[in-house]
Amino acid sequence: MIMGSAATLGIQHVFVLMLENRSFDHMLGFSGIAGTDAETCQPTQVNGLTGAESNIFDGQPYPVTRGADYRMPLDPNHELPDVVRQLCGPKAVYPQAGQFPPVDNSGYVFSYAASGGSAAPGEVMKCYTPDQLPVLNALAAEFVLCDNWQSSVPGPTWPNRMFVHAASSGGLDHSPTTAEIAEWETLSGFSFPHGDIFDRLKKSGVTRCLYGGDDFPMVAALKGISLGDIRHYSQFQSDLAQASYPYAYVFIEPSYDVLNDYKSGTSQHPLGDVTAGEKLIQETYQAIRNSAVWNNSVLIVTWDEHGGFFDHAKPPAATPPGDTPPNDQYNTNQFTFAQFGPRVPAVIVSPLIPKNLVDHRTYDHSSIPKFLESLYGISPLTARDAAAADIGKLITLTTARTDAPATLPAPANSVAPLPSLTAAAAIVTPATTTRPTETVDQGNLPAVVHSAMQQDLAASPASARPAIVSRVRSIRTRADAANYMAEVQKKVRSVKAATAGGR
Repeated sequence: MIMGSAATLGIQHVFVLMLENRSFDHMLGFSGIAGTDAETCQPTQVNGLTGAESNIFDGQPYPVTRGADYRMPLDPNHELPDVVRQLCGPKAVYPQAGQFPPVDNSGYVFSYAASGGSAAPGEVMKCYTPDQLPVLNALAAEFVLCDNWQSSVPGPTWPNRMFVHAASSGGLDHSPTTAEIAEWETLSGFSFPHGDIFDRLKKSGVTRCLYGGDDFPMVAALKGISLGDIRHYSQFQSDLAQASYPYAYVFIEPSYDVLNDYKSGTSQHPLGDVTAGEKLIQETYQAIRNSAVWNNSVLIVTWDEHGGFFDHAKPPAATPPGDTPPNDQYNTNQFTFAQFGPRVPAVIVSPLIPKNLVDHRTYDHSSIPKFLESLYGISPLTARDAAAADIGKLITLTTARTDAPATLPAPANSVAPLPSLTAAAAIVTPATTTRPTETVDQGNLPAVVHSAMQQDLAASPASARPAIVSRVRSIRTRADAANYMAEVQKKVRSVKAATAGGR
């Protein structure tokens, strides 16, 4: 049974779209959006940039500047030690299991230079103008812009995405390696001490679905996700056009194109074109807005972590999930999870929310399971979501607005062609893999391999498990990963084609 104030007001569908690696200031610091304070109902303005913010590197000031590249020349480092330096200064070090150093946001340029950007260290201080991101700015001005939505961990993608699903990363405080993910499967898979929101929803009889922009969304790496839970994003609009849309909770992942340095992906990873992600946001909103479920829906658009880009706000202390024992095997930095990471953009969309709100309250990715728990009468997963702010408080209208735009502005013209979002997922082509001889343990690639392995296991007899785990354990290079992913893609597509609802 649906419970809670949001449900009382008619919410029947919750959609979450999570993109990649962008800070709030980088995307919206110069947006200049003004509106009504969501909490006080008084006029307010977004906590953005003045233009005076800067970092000093090698004795030279590097101020924030208007206008950012649609595609970055390199990916800024953003593992936990890197983020500590970005937030706390070039010499800062996290004391294992200790207190997080004082934050002054002085080390972003230093960290970017150390990432390989010393020829143009000011790149990381560049911020988009509203005309560069017309889709995001239009959506933020029309609905609710949250300007204090923190990344859950001052670190990389994978642990931050886990907080969306479990209000915890299970102790993981770094990007995993392929050796680690193979070890997880030897131990029957990576799981959370108190489960995840998908488990809880299923047990409560709440339908859920995962849409991926490619065959290997990272969420598919979670234990308990079946092949039938995953649909390709190209089916999203046609699914919504059906007379009755069956899913109550929907999590959407972009395409990554991780084997080709994100060049054709829609995730807004720094190496990819940001306008492709703008198109994904636009089409996701328009598909929901022009469907029969619109009047009873909430769409949350956010980013997993800041990606190493400058943000001027100081992230506050956080409530630890309370599920990580001392010296946990996944907790290589012995991080206590008592500190949020930098801000990321977040926009809450619903016709049951007043127009043009700015919400200054503190949220993090755990606010998503918190909302679902409130909506469906589910108990908290961890201490983090128990303490998290509930976005359900934003839903205050008893009658759906009729003035929400049916369409959003077109993405800016960045010269690069935008991908088709209604086409089937691309075929993995090992021959076009960039840097084929380099190590597989780079950024998101191990997590994507983990997704492939989980689907491989699901599509194979139980007796094949040892061989599959051994195969993944043997992967050393990006070319090895490409060959494995191509094999799994073929196998999984064959299995899904033979069952109802396959691609």
